[in-house]
Amino acid sequence: MKFNRKVLWVLLMLVLVVFLAACNGSGSKDSKQSSENSEEDADAESSEEVTIVYARGTDTTPATEEVIKAFEEEHPNINVEQREMPADTGQSHDQYVTAFSSQSPEIDVFNADVIWPAEFAQANYALELDRFIEKDGIDMDAYFPGTVAAGKFNGKQWAMPQYTDAGVLYYRTDIVDEPPKTWDELISKASDLQGEKGTEFGYLMQAAQYEGLITNAIEYIASYGGAVVDENNNVVVDSPETIKAIEKMTEIVNSDFVPNNITNFMEIETENAWIEGNAVFARNWPYMMSSSNDEERSEVVDKVEMTMLPKGDEKSAAALGGWMTMINRYSEHPEAAWEFVKFISGPKGQKISAVEGGRPPTLKELYDDPEVQEVSSLFANPEFREVLQSAVPRPVSPIYPEISDIMQIELSRVLAGEQSAEDAAANMQTKIEKAMAE
Repeated sequence: MKFNRKVLWVLLMLVLVVFLAACNGSGSKDSKQSSENSEEDADAESSEEVTIVYARGTDTTPATEEVIKAFEEEHPNINVEQREMPADTGQSHDQYVTAFSSQSPEIDVFNADVIWPAEFAQANYALELDRFIEKDGIDMDAYFPGTVAAGKFNGKQWAMPQYTDAGVLYYRTDIVDEPPKTWDELISKASDLQGEKGTEFGYLMQAAQYEGLITNAIEYIASYGGAVVDENNNVVVDSPETIKAIEKMTEIVNSDFVPNNITNFMEIETENAWIEGNAVFARNWPYMMSSSNDEERSEVVDKVEMTMLPKGDEKSAAALGGWMTMINRYSEHPEAAWEFVKFISGPKGQKISAVEGGRPPTLKELYDDPEVQEVSSLFANPEFREVLQSAVPRPVSPIYPEISDIMQIELSRVLAGEQSAEDAAANMQTKIEKAMAE
């Protein structure tokens, strides 16, 4: 009996030692267990059915719907709800700021103008994407370098390039034999050809007081050899070149061959008038080629082509535009959101956007795709790729929104006849320098 008790006590002690060792071992593995739990949570999210909200500006083409449809077919567990934001990028920006500053998870994925990523990253509104990019082996060298750089801030990638843009000149091939090479030639042709084939206007552009006015102005300024901020972040807008460019833009805006309300025109107004067959020439982004050839909406199907914008004294200059895709830091479905971002910025999503929406891809390889080249001869033109590689950026500055506001006000006053180009250049110089100093 004694022997049995001793054996029993020994066994109990062994069980206790093993139990304590197990407890101590689990305590030393907390970080590993936490990591494993995180992976399990991610796996669970990737397998459960979720709905994410994708916010973007007005899309008058079928591209966005087609991208979402293709994505949902590949990811049946992820539903994408589209939320339309204002056509005015400034209004969209302000609505995003309001939502994200309150840490709202209402929006998961959103389109961002190329000038927003640094601001949104610094404000802690966006989710950094490096871990996703590394995990899925995304080759960032496959994109145009400028589009990648626009989404990088403080050494981290905050946005994925979705499509790029550069200002182009549209013209009616049934009216125009050779597109104009200079702004003066544009003025001459627009005046002479106005009224041909039922057209009401010679030229259309974006001259309302909003961000689109700045992209138009940058093209004039750069084409005459001027600049707003140089590579050393010095304000250089008050120059003879910039003054001449503003005067040329004002001459066109106040001409008889543009609509009387041209200072109310944004992209949508330009597009609507153009596809109704009301103009000979128009400045817009490449997406308008898609709507120009939409048989259900357009009166100018197969009568439109794109080319480089006219030259000033220096060169032809196209403003760098485009949109990126970002994830709200407060999204409750970051893994699902990344899957959508990866798709829409990847080869399949970008090809759909190009073919269905006329949007220039940020992936260099897609310009060799026959279906993409068929969208427009411009996409097949090697010179257009060079334009995308070296398009003129808007002033690169941490206070760009303030610079834009200053320029919008001063330029609009010139267009309205309230001040001269010389006064506008001097005022912009003083006010931008002050804003930078503060």
